[in-house]
Amino acid sequence: MKSYRYSAVTAMLCSALFLAACAGDGADNSANVNNDTKVEGQVTGDGSSTVAPIIEGIVEIYAAEQPDVKVSSGVSGTGGGFEKFIAGETDFSNASRKIKEEEAAALKEAGIDYTELELAYDGITIVVSPENDWVEDLTIDELKKIWIEDGTKKTWADIREGWPDEPIEYYSPGTDSGTYDYFNEIVLGESDMVRTATLSEDDNVLVQGVKGSPNAIGYFGYAYYQENKDALKDIPIDSGNGPVEPTHETIRSGDYSPLSRPLYVYVKNSSITENPAAADFITFTINHAGEMSEAVGYVSSPQEVYDEDLKAIEALK
Repeated sequence: MKSYRYSAVTAMLCSALFLAACAGDGADNSANVNNDTKVEGQVTGDGSSTVAPIIEGIVEIYAAEQPDVKVSSGVSGTGGGFEKFIAGETDFSNASRKIKEEEAAALKEAGIDYTELELAYDGITIVVSPENDWVEDLTIDELKKIWIEDGTKKTWADIREGWPDEPIEYYSPGTDSGTYDYFNEIVLGESDMVRTATLSEDDNVLVQGVKGSPNAIGYFGYAYYQENKDALKDIPIDSGNGPVEPTHETIRSGDYSPLSRPLYVYVKNSSITENPAAADFITFTINHAGEMSEAVGYVSSPQEVYDEDLKAIEALK
């Protein structure tokens, strides 16, 4: 399991949220703070390592507001999280992709009704070592050529003329990761990923691997690049209109295409209706998802998205 270093961020955010709640300007802050009702109980979640920084930050500030609620959230990857969700082991499941048809069918068979809630936006960031002084941008076709399994041991010279004749090293999220699924669907299509790739559910393993070799390439969520940008070099992607670097602005606008994507939390409907602690925590999560996503390096969704999420939760209550 990873260790996230967001204590200072969440402490500052908690203070900011407290001050906002206490503001005496007469504004309606109901969309930003929970009520004063105290609840107790347990809430359990699992899933995406990409979504984890948002949820773990929210868990930290929630504990100060509801100390009698124990919230635990594992990091098994999106696919691993859905497995536990289907088995009825969790109240919510964090996901960096939409639920698959077979996962939805399995939930239906298990008699579990669920609701999809959007938390934020992410841009899958392609990274190399700062010692790599030849890759300044990549087209989608080149990205596919790098990562596709074609039975050869590819070098950088195979990708673009003038690049060094050095073997490419690969670092990818693991097969339970929603980031892996999304990247494979959008970039590789029906093709298999190169078999020599190092796969890990721990994004810090990928960071260390890439920064340790000038011939390495990897990808993961934007927040992990932001956290490690002094040790990594991000690569602008050209999807047909010139190279675009992942930034808050390009991810929010969709210009960083096709690697921008929404992040989700899926909640079990019965947990909202039957477990006051789960209902309170999920409401708190949506109320603060925008601030926390920005604080940890992602891009907040439009307020109307959070408003719709809250309506969905209230309807379940």
